[in-house]
Amino acid sequence: AELLKVIEVLAESEKGWDDAAAGAVKRAAKTLKNIRSIYIENFEAKVENNRIVRYRINAKISFVLE
Repeated sequence: AELLKVIEVLAESEKGWDDAAAGAVKRAAKTLKNIRSIYIENFEAKVENNRIVRYRINAKISFVLE
């Protein structure tokens, strides 16, 4: 049976929440192997001049322990 570990990450993007999530996985993959899933807990956005300028997520990434 596989044993999974979960880490919590914060990520942001100027493009959107999906881009922030993709960036989080891409960055995590530089140091983690066998990523299995990302679970997004919170969505947040920074607003300036009545416009969203940064999309932020708080997520959990699970990966297989070797």
